[in-house]
Amino acid sequence: MADPLITDPLDVPGPRAATVPLTVHSAGTPLPGVLHVPAGDGPHPVLILLHGFPGNERNFDLAHAARRAGYASLVFHYRGSWGAGGSWSWAHVLEDAAAAVAALRDPATAAAWRLDPDRLAVAGHSAGGFAALMTAAALPAVAAAGSMAGFDFGAAAAACRADPALAASYTEAWRDELLPLAGTSAEDLVAEMLAAGDAYSLRGLADRLAGRPVLLVGAGRDTVAPPEVHHLPLVEAYGARPGGLLEHLVLDTDHALADHRVALARTLIGFLDRWLR
Repeated sequence: MADPLITDPLDVPGPRAATVPLTVHSAGTPLPGVLHVPAGDGPHPVLILLHGFPGNERNFDLAHAARRAGYASLVFHYRGSWGAGGSWSWAHVLEDAAAAVAALRDPATAAAWRLDPDRLAVAGHSAGGFAALMTAAALPAVAAAGSMAGFDFGAAAAACRADPALAASYTEAWRDELLPLAGTSAEDLVAEMLAAGDAYSLRGLADRLAGRPVLLVGAGRDTVAPPEVHHLPLVEAYGARPGGLLEHLVLDTDHALADHRVALARTLIGFLDRWLR
């Protein structure tokens, strides 16, 4: 099979690959998205890629690599981000991720773009990794989930309860990220995280994710979501559950996985190939 990292699939019979706009509707708000449709008749397995906070890294490199490997891939913006209507909140991120799953499982959309809604994975980076695991836990129709340098808001809330000064540091750090976002403030986001508490704990999803494949990628030089707080406890919790189908690794890179993008793409596509083919 051709290497999707370096080879364009120009000899696939049937329709050629395409990049098309796709609007996700969430709570009455249209959200702009881009669907990367593979070449061939399909039906194609599907990957939804969820960006983080605020979305400086949108993972289009992964979307293109996944398409070359035969996966339809969607990248979209949540409410209140990068010009999308509505307001940003952690709850809206989760609602919008669920709306994206519903959009690609819609029979009309699946037929139009030759998608297989029964082979659908959700993966995300940072806050998107949090959203991917939360979405998969809430929606059994999601066949597999991946988190890349995922941020565990439940773990962060617990740490803030133990050390109130930490909440202030999150407020300061998040205040600098708000330019692409609407309808929120750093204070609101920290308050929402603290109010959610254990409801946003990724460790607590182990039972609901048991029996489905999960990929956890940590970043060894991550100062935003340090692996000892946000990655290793999930590996321990998910790996301990009967029927767990966990794959995990830590790459020697930063929070954006900036110098390991090829390794990340190979890891994600390998995971998809094992479970969605």
